[in-house]
Amino acid sequence: KVSGGNYPAIPKILDCLQVGASEGMQKGLEVEAKHFGELTVTPESKALQGLFFGTTELKKNRFGKPSKNVETIGVLGAGLMGAGVAQVSARKGFNVLLKDIDVQGLGRGEKQISDNLDGRVKKRRMTKNARDVTMSRIVGLTDQHDWQRHFKKADLVIEAVLEDLNLKHKVISQFEEVVPDDCIIATNTSALPIRDVAAKAKRPENILGMHYFSPVDKMPLLEIIQHEGTSKETASRAVATGLKQGKTVIVVKDVPGFYVNRCLGPYMSEVVALIQAGVPIGQLEKAMKKYGYPVGPITLFDEVGLDVAAHVQETLSGDLGVRIEGGHPQALMDLQQAGILGRKSGAGFYLYPKTKGKKKAKREENPQVQSILKKYMDKDPQKLDDTTIQQRVAWRFVNEALFCLQDGVIENPVDGDIGAVFGVGFPPFRGGPFRELDRIGAQTYVDTMKSYADKYGPQFEPAQIIVDMAKQSKKFHPEN
Repeated sequence: KVSGGNYPAIPKILDCLQVGASEGMQKGLEVEAKHFGELTVTPESKALQGLFFGTTELKKNRFGKPSKNVETIGVLGAGLMGAGVAQVSARKGFNVLLKDIDVQGLGRGEKQISDNLDGRVKKRRMTKNARDVTMSRIVGLTDQHDWQRHFKKADLVIEAVLEDLNLKHKVISQFEEVVPDDCIIATNTSALPIRDVAAKAKRPENILGMHYFSPVDKMPLLEIIQHEGTSKETASRAVATGLKQGKTVIVVKDVPGFYVNRCLGPYMSEVVALIQAGVPIGQLEKAMKKYGYPVGPITLFDEVGLDVAAHVQETLSGDLGVRIEGGHPQALMDLQQAGILGRKSGAGFYLYPKTKGKKKAKREENPQVQSILKKYMDKDPQKLDDTTIQQRVAWRFVNEALFCLQDGVIENPVDGDIGAVFGVGFPPFRGGPFRELDRIGAQTYVDTMKSYADKYGPQFEPAQIIVDMAKQSKKFHPEN
């Protein structure tokens, strides 16, 4: 039920068990061998093998072994992201300096970490001793503490403060006066160009982006972003740190949105466009989950935060131009201004009432959303089938992934596939956007996107790289 029928191995495994139980071990083994042979040549098998071999390849540090290992990590900001980075770092043996402005902010971050680790102990995924050792590696600091003395020993500082460029400049300037000259300062920005973040740094060669995904303790991807002045040693140490944290690391170009969020921008814009066209959000959710995403796009909006989504859209608009068009750019802004931010505010596209105990309230749509977006809605609502919805949403993500490969934002299709699957939950059984294109066929994709461009607008115009590949009947993964 959870798999949505997208993984053919599951019913075959059940069949093996049933035959073995009813007809004996030998017959069960015969059926198992038959099913195994059939499964090895399915598109799903090739997709999952591609992910396995891709992640194995990414365990190598493409910049080589660093001359110095990172032992002490400073984390600035004990919010959701900062506490998450601190947790995964401490669990993997790093000494962590977790700093926030005041005791209240620090306390919330430490409680988040403690609760998460207690949860692992309760599920027997961690011993009490391992939990205590992990917590002992985290030193909590505030402006009232002598934090400068501690940060003099830092090898890497990761700032997770608000997405405000002036604030980030101030933080970097403040810490460059304290940390060692070879200390890396990484920003966890989700969209701001790293070159802009590093613009006023004294030692820009030590600055790069380390973009983690929320929740940090569950999402496996880490994007490393260099700007033009980042040194190879800095990049090497950052990648080595990410690998030790247990992350799957891809290196991407310094452009607005980097890779994953850059692709997510058109995806989210198309979701808003479909809402404006009158597609019920329930149908949107079901269609995209049926396509294979772990959560529907409306739930994703609420989990990410409508304010964050609006910020990403605004950041990308100047760079992507027509490729970010679809939904009205002011729609998300209006929801944000009304205080509708998603789960964190108790109301997004859905309502999130506070409930006592473990019982979860049935999720209901927020009627205020419809009243706010009414002025942007089409006069004649469209009735679309699930396939059209899936293609319009998912294939715009795929198209931006193509532009990223074409423009050198990612180095190769494997990085693009891994980033999409592990960063935003692109369906694993499809193997990522590039393996999915190999399955669809370049010409089919180009023809469909051109037909959508004629009908809905130039935001669907396919990237030149896939147009060229269609003419030559090429694949991104030729072994398929």
